[in-house]
Amino acid sequence: MPVYRLEGVTPVVDPSAYVHPTAVLIGDVIIGPECYVGPNASLRGDFGRLVMEKGSNIQDNCVMHGFPGTDTVIRENGHVGHGAILHGCQVGVNALIGMNAVIMDGALIGESSIVAANAFVKAGFECPPRSLLVGSPAEVKRELRDEEICWKEEGTAEYQRLTERCLDSLELCEPLTAVEADRPAMNLIDMKPKYKS
Repeated sequence: MPVYRLEGVTPVVDPSAYVHPTAVLIGDVIIGPECYVGPNASLRGDFGRLVMEKGSNIQDNCVMHGFPGTDTVIRENGHVGHGAILHGCQVGVNALIGMNAVIMDGALIGESSIVAANAFVKAGFECPPRSLLVGSPAEVKRELRDEEICWKEEGTAEYQRLTERCLDSLELCEPLTAVEADRPAMNLIDMKPKYKS
């Protein structure tokens, strides 16, 4: 993976974390235990510190960056979907940021909250725990139900397992030219999409 020291500050990656080889880490980046950083994620700790706490994930094509002198933090078991942008914000414990959402400077996403896909959370916005945020600009739509938080926790646990799977078996290879007759399937839990529940 491309890792860059800047002005003497070197990124830190816990040995139990997985960072995809195409992700870029620059400067003041701290990735904690059991974290997952997906392909083409960009974590630029050149203005402020970026922290991923235990068990959190940031997926493909995400950007994590900070306003000068601020910390941008994904708290324990935080979950950041494909293409999201985090800028100078705090993602609470067990919170989920939906695909292509944008969270701006000084925003605080409360514990066990969900930010909907494509939402825009304006600078300085704070939401209470267990909130569903929707829209552009995002507003608190309602409080989350227990089963919705459980669904989120199952998805995050699957990314924590993905961290282990990648550390154990992901390897660069050449593609096959045809599908094998006995092609194996991925060994996943039986989890249904929320729209089917």
